Amino acid sequence: MKKSQKIFAAAAAGALVITAGATAVANAGSGSSPAAASIQPAAAQAAVPAADVQPGADNVVAQNRITVGASAKAVGAALAKCQADKLPFVTVALVDRFGTVQALLRGDNAAEHTIESAKQKAYTAAAFGSPTSELAKRISGNGPSIADLPGTLFLPGGVPLKVNGVSVAGIGVGGAPDGKLDEACAEAGAAAIAVK
Repeated sequence: MKKSQKIFAAAAAGALVITAGATAVANAGSGSSPAAASIQPAAAQAAVPAADVQPGADNVVAQNRITVGASAKAVGAALAKCQADKLPFVTVALVDRFGTVQALLRGDNAAEHTIESAKQKAYTAAAFGSPTSELAKRISGNGPSIADLPGTLFLPGGVPLKVNGVSVAGIGVGGAPDGKLDEACAEAGAAAIAVK
């Protein structure tokens, strides 16, 4: 959900609670005590029972995630590689396979656009389970292609992170003058947490 949608949803929920409270006051009438007209918290107005879903292969999907410590280690290693290569103006992002940022590290002098570039490369690699440099080779012709998918970026610099052969995250680097340089840094970040 986009930020503006979240704000709208929160505002709508707040308006609903206020409307419900005003209705309760109006319905209380003049013969009711002030306590009867008090506004209840939203949770007390209508408690919706939660479904207790039993874990099992038919109901729950187990997912692997990169830990916060490993995420921090990976982005740190990627940025260190870029700095060693005299590229202090990059941003490194590690996202889960849904595109949620796990860790982000913006280098000194990194421009604003490098943040989105790194996140989108990381998400593209995670979602497709391939390095973005390989995915870029699959785009051809003038018509619609996978490159038109929102939130993706098919430029070198994104590397998938896999657990038992399944893509669970991606690390992306944006800002170097050549995508191959971005990719070398992303690979260094991935290698920092790879099984040795």
